[in-house]
Amino acid sequence: MKLQQLRYLTEVVRRGLNVSEAAEALHTSQPGVSKQIRALEDELGIQVFARHGKRLVSVTEPGKAVVSIAERILAEAQNLRRAGEEFANDQLGTLTIAATHTQARYALPKAVAAFKRRYPRVELVIQQGNPTQICDQVAAGEADLGVATEMIALRPELVSLPVYQWNRCVVVPPRHPLLRSTPLTLEKLAEYPIVTYDFAFAGRSHIQKAFENRGLTPHVVLSAQDSDVIKTYVELGLGVGILAKMAFDPKRDRTLRAIDASHLFESSTTRLGIKRAAYLRRYAYEFIELFAPHLPRSVVERAVRGEEGSRYEL
Repeated sequence: MKLQQLRYLTEVVRRGLNVSEAAEALHTSQPGVSKQIRALEDELGIQVFARHGKRLVSVTEPGKAVVSIAERILAEAQNLRRAGEEFANDQLGTLTIAATHTQARYALPKAVAAFKRRYPRVELVIQQGNPTQICDQVAAGEADLGVATEMIALRPELVSLPVYQWNRCVVVPPRHPLLRSTPLTLEKLAEYPIVTYDFAFAGRSHIQKAFENRGLTPHVVLSAQDSDVIKTYVELGLGVGILAKMAFDPKRDRTLRAIDASHLFESSTTRLGIKRAAYLRRYAYEFIELFAPHLPRSVVERAVRGEEGSRYEL
């Protein structure tokens, strides 16, 4: 039995039993992946996958147990590598953070700048995606940390730690009628076309929920993952924008005006996601504390190990 075979096995499951996609992700050939999985099945004396001809159609019951164990073995192998790297040189390595555009653009920069001053030789990689993609990357070990809103708390394989709470603002061009509508109400807002986040983002569901609770149906003319894209289309006159307050900067966004909307919508919580039982290097804990000072290493370690009393809320 080889770690390579376990990697092939788990990647095929991750890719929805598509061997071609798994082979491409692993930079190898489809026949090579199939051959190694067959060899593993022969060694174990069971079928991990049910087949129809050459096509994989499902994971068998014993196969589910094998996949679960394989995932744990691979996670521990990764932890061993990280432990070795930690003691070999704690000033070198890579820290990969998966984050939404808004978090990467507006929430992370100060912590990133401080981290790079402290660890100039550590490669810091920021991968952008929607919350589901971020959770998948952390769960698969492709990212050390994930930063997103709400979704992280719904994934049992991840430790979810709250970073901060935020709310929304409405952005409009100068001299827009809403600037004279005080106080701003959902009824007034619903009179205009709306540009806001894609449904893949938790912030959109809070917006939809607020309108529905008042019996209103907002006319969303454009959805985007990127706060800057929302602002661009508001500038073009497509509608009024609803976005995270942190994403509006009066100095940069001089062609727009912001109206506080925190009284209209439920606040959201940005969370840090870490794979359960993951081994984090010292500099990862330091980055977390730079980003969220209320999450020192002692708190994060207890949470990652799943110790009693480790649940932390703002």
